[in-house]
Amino acid sequence: MDGGGQEVARRHGAVAEEDPDRHRRDHAGDEDDVEKAPPRRGTRVASLDVFRGLTVALMILVDGAGGEWPVIGHAPWNGCNLADFVMPFFLFIVGMAIPLSLKRIPDRSRAVRRVVLRTLKLLFWGVLLQGGYSHAPDDLSYGVDMKSVRWCGILQRIALAYLVVAVLEIVTKNAKVQDQSSSGFSIFRMYFSQWIVACCILVIYLSLVYGIYVPDWDFRVSDVKSPNYGKIFTVTCGTRGKLSPPCNAVGYIDRKVLGINHMYHKPAWRRHRDCTDDSPHEGPFKTDAPAWCYAPFEPEGILSSLSAVLSTIIGVHYGHVLVHMKSHTDRLKQWSIMGITLLVLGLTLHFSHAIPLNKQLYTLSYICVTAGAAGIVFCMLYFLVDMLNLRYPFALLQWTGMNAMLVYVMAAAGIFEGFLNGWYYEGTNNTLVYWVRKHVFVKVWHSTRVGILLYVLFAQILFWALVAGVLHRARLYWKL
Repeated sequence: MDGGGQEVARRHGAVAEEDPDRHRRDHAGDEDDVEKAPPRRGTRVASLDVFRGLTVALMILVDGAGGEWPVIGHAPWNGCNLADFVMPFFLFIVGMAIPLSLKRIPDRSRAVRRVVLRTLKLLFWGVLLQGGYSHAPDDLSYGVDMKSVRWCGILQRIALAYLVVAVLEIVTKNAKVQDQSSSGFSIFRMYFSQWIVACCILVIYLSLVYGIYVPDWDFRVSDVKSPNYGKIFTVTCGTRGKLSPPCNAVGYIDRKVLGINHMYHKPAWRRHRDCTDDSPHEGPFKTDAPAWCYAPFEPEGILSSLSAVLSTIIGVHYGHVLVHMKSHTDRLKQWSIMGITLLVLGLTLHFSHAIPLNKQLYTLSYICVTAGAAGIVFCMLYFLVDMLNLRYPFALLQWTGMNAMLVYVMAAAGIFEGFLNGWYYEGTNNTLVYWVRKHVFVKVWHSTRVGILLYVLFAQILFWALVAGVLHRARLYWKL
């Protein structure tokens, strides 16, 4: 997801240029002492590619099988399931790549132009794939009414975070210290201004979330398949500082700025226990379901995207550690301490009922838990892949990570399945994908849940990992 682009680039020999979404990797394993010998500069950080590939695979998994397995789908509101780690992991990876990329571009004006161009490309692909224009894979049509186009989305949030943090890195970067070895908290001091900006963002977010007054609001049901189509509902709020589904400031700002018709019409809260008896599965609404259950909500909205920038800033710090520190042990020590600290802080905020974990609102506890988890996962991958040089067990994920945008567009966004669905027999509900899923997976295992899970694992994740591997052998990458 984090490596967008418009053309396929052919690369010869070593990787020619560092990419914010695709990082130069270090090769360990030629040294006798894996504890003291850092990877050689000028090659890709394999563990970062593996981490990116793992995150793309998780996105495909939760999108394809989350409906049948709610434990891996998004939490209806408070809480944190497997799917809720995907977005922060992407933002963390984007942030970690920024120092590796921009340290190779000393000209600030050139670096800014490159950042702006990549941001525009990400925004283009985001609106195209998630704005409503593409109806893949299930609906054999395309096009979107501009009155209801969705302006926000996954790639749009990544674009915003990348733009803000990359420009911040360019402005605050001091070329005199870029190549000096650092230790301890000196890296925090070196980039102290970035943490000041992070604190300002956090203060603004918390002030708006807890300070804005949310009045009553109403909306018209726009889903033509709903029995309540065209009906106007009123939601009673008249409060401030609430983090409940109907009366939070995050949704209020999105309704005022974006307009309710331009928000996501199938939010995770539709599976909330207040809305359906089938919770955490999606099902018919209760007869006495509150009005807000029928309303849109933007999970990648304006205010929540502001706080999401913090996940990228934390990733940038991990990138700074990789750039400045020379010892594997020192790197792991810095990364693991910060990861564990963030994880403990986030869990404490959640279980003390101070600030709940909430992906839809992108709360402080959610930032801490997911960024801490990202740091810990990366530490483990770095130890296994770059220090112990265990490349082969992670080859599929590494290939996926090196062609992340291609796999995201084709698999996660459903473009390839949409193409296959164009081949059907007798009716558009009897497509090639439906036939394979039903006869090759579901019927064999006599279980819809298990069959769909295996279909996603093998026909999507494994298949596209192998395709990415073939493209890697040919040195073909879809880059930004």
